[in-house]
Amino acid sequence: MHQVFGNKKAIAVFVVPALILYILVGFFPILQSMYYSLLDWDGIQPAKFIGLASYKDLFFTDTYGMDFNHSILNTLYLAVLSVFMQLPIALVLALVLARGVWGEKLYRTLYFIPVLVSSSVIGVMFLKIYQPEYGLLNTILNQLGLSSWTHDWLTESGTALISVMIPIVWQYIGYHMLLMYAAIKGIPEDLYEAAKIDGASSIRTAFSITIPLISPILKVCVIFAVLGSLKFFDLVFIMTNGYPTPETSVPSTLMYSSIFNRNMYGYGSAMAVFMVVECLFFYLVLQKLIRTYDDKEES
Repeated sequence: MHQVFGNKKAIAVFVVPALILYILVGFFPILQSMYYSLLDWDGIQPAKFIGLASYKDLFFTDTYGMDFNHSILNTLYLAVLSVFMQLPIALVLALVLARGVWGEKLYRTLYFIPVLVSSSVIGVMFLKIYQPEYGLLNTILNQLGLSSWTHDWLTESGTALISVMIPIVWQYIGYHMLLMYAAIKGIPEDLYEAAKIDGASSIRTAFSITIPLISPILKVCVIFAVLGSLKFFDLVFIMTNGYPTPETSVPSTLMYSSIFNRNMYGYGSAMAVFMVVECLFFYLVLQKLIRTYDDKEES
């Protein structure tokens, strides 16, 4: 086995097939979408080359009234919620569970269940909760004498966006919690025993030992949360299908609507290309910020 791993030709033989498959599955569709985005094409009739006209219309002209710029802001809002609400909750849960509370395995499983459940099921469940006439949320508010607080949560422009984002944030708390929990469990117990002997409180131990030592996984969680928010689709599509628009529309629902409902393959492909570039841009920005932070910590 050592001879195989030391032989570069042998490594190439194993890597090249996977590389070809990755290019075909990962890069070829992107290149194909880039080409389609330069066309005015309905998927059936002969295509007409229009250059960057679809991109100009997306960001400036908005001929079809989709308000694509507003959909981008919605995903950025979701990214902010994910980083500043989802991840802190996940971190607190991971810190508590990793310290060996009673029922640790049970709680760990319960918090992770939403990740395992299909987004379709979660979407339907929250549709029932938000239902304006017999939904759980309005029923509770009515029972508490807060009838003035009831809403048609998913259709009113003031409540639709946050109502869609709450289940999205809730669903993936368990995912990030499990990553952080596993990282905390990898910290040597000697460090906690030394902190305990020195009289450090649980909060001081968390901020001085646990969080700094799991910072690599925290950075990964931030990247996952931001990039996942930028390309989110399923729960928004199931719960609102992007309506009311533009309050709950995101680039992925507009792309779906353009390609499959309006037969605007070129226009929808321009949206797809934008999402790829947007995710790549934010990934590079986050990597730069993380590298800058690490350099300051080391100096």
